[in-house]
Formats: sequence, C-alpha cells, structure tokens
Amino acid sequence: MEEALVTAVDEGPARRLTLNSPANRNALSQPLLDQLLRQLEQAGATAGVRVVVLAHEGPVFCAGADMKEQLLMSANSGKSPGAGALVPVLELLQEIPQPVVAEVRGPVRGGGMGLVAAADIALASNTANFAFSEIKVGVAPAVIAVPVLARIDRTAALDLFLTGRTIDAAEAFRIGLVTKVVTAGDEAVATARAVEELAAGAPSAQREIKRLVREVPGLAPEDAYERMVALSRRLFSSPEGQEGMRAFRERRAPVWRRDKT
Repeated sequence: MEEALVTAVDEGPARRLTLNSPANRNALSQPLLDQLLRQLEQAGATAGVRVVVLAHEGPVFCAGADMKEQLLMSANSGKSPGAGALVPVLELLQEIPQPVVAEVRGPVRGGGMGLVAAADIALASNTANFAFSEIKVGVAPAVIAVPVLARIDRTAALDLFLTGRTIDAAEAFRIGLVTKVVTAGDEAVATARAVEELAAGAPSAQREIKRLVREVPGLAPEDAYERMVALSRRLFSSPEGQEGMRAFRERRAPVWRRDKT
C-alpha cells in the first residue's frame, strides 16, 4: 500500500492537503510530488470544494528537493528528476479554479518556496523563515523562479537568489512573498478566517480572477482592455453574476453554484 505522503481532509468548504513526510522535512520527492498532483487534480474537480489549503505535518513546511533522491537518480540516469516533476504541481496550484491558501508554520527552503509563491494566499507564522537555498548546493532556483518572480521584484529576487540568505516572515511579507504574518499558534484561526472569506465569494469569478492576475501583466494594454471588457460582460450576464446582483438588490447573501460556462 502506498505511503500517504500527502493527506486530504475536508473541513467545511475547504479541502486541506497536508505534506505528510516530516521524517525528511517534507522534501519534494517524486512520490510526494506525484501524490500532491493527484490530490490537487481531485480537489480542483470537486464542486463542493471552495478553497484548497496547503499545510504541513511536522515543524518544517518544506525543505525543498529530496537530495538523497536527486543524487541517486542523477547517478543512475545522469538526469535530475526534481525539476520536471515540480512544474505540473506549480502550474496546477495556479490553475485550479479554487483559491489556494498556504499555511506556513515552519521553515521553507528551495522548491518549497515555489509552493508558497504559487499559492494565491500565503499565511506565515511569525516564527517561519524562508530561503532560496539552491545557490548553497551549486544550482539556481530555476523552475520556481516562474511563480516567485510573479510575486517579488527583481531587486529582492537577485538578493535572495544570489546569496541564499534566510529571511524571516516579516521580510517575506515586505517583499510580497507571503500575504500575511500571524502569531505562532494562531495559524489555524487565520486559515479558518481566510477560508470563510473566500468561500463567501463567487466561485466562477474567483476562477477568472486567478486567471486574469496571471495573464494581464503580460498583455499589451490594448489587448488587456479588450479581453477584460469581454470578460466583464460575460461575468455580468452569467448565472453567477445575475444571482449576485439579485442578492445585492434583495439585501441577502447570494447562493453560489459553480458556473461551468
């Protein structure tokens, strides 16, 4: 029977996916990444799941690449396994329709920084710390640079990528890597509050918001306006948009159903 390196539990409108390999500090082994990808796919396809929470077992959120596995597979095949396996996970974190909340209670290193950056909202304990540790082992944060550079600016990236220095949660917040810093011990409360706020939003609109935040910065202004006008018109006329406006007029909470159109 396959060891559960990623567990899934439904908590009201949220599905909590927990990195469950504390013995190696939740390192990103091929089996863990495979399981995380499957769990994300299942969560993304489940209409009753409104929010995905990415959490961790043990004191470390994620230590990055599984170095033992990297060395073994590189020796056997001459190729590193980690980079390619991480790509679909990072893509899916950004592309599944539900908002993704990362609950970070401990250190994050290497590839784990990509998981945090790919989440839509990252809540970090004030005792957590962060580092792009790749430079310390002779490599670059290449794959994770894609989501990371969408969150932090060039100046911060050059500093942290080139030095590999460790930063605390407060600095991670200042540079935009994390969304909010919470007091150690209050992480679950902060996550529950975020889930409640997100679950109150319109699911199809949230899906489109995730997409436009990714895509609009890369568009020419005229193309961006054209596409966003079309999106706005489509959402206002959608069943979800019509329900939202009726609920506003009637002074009641809207009843959301995932709009497949």
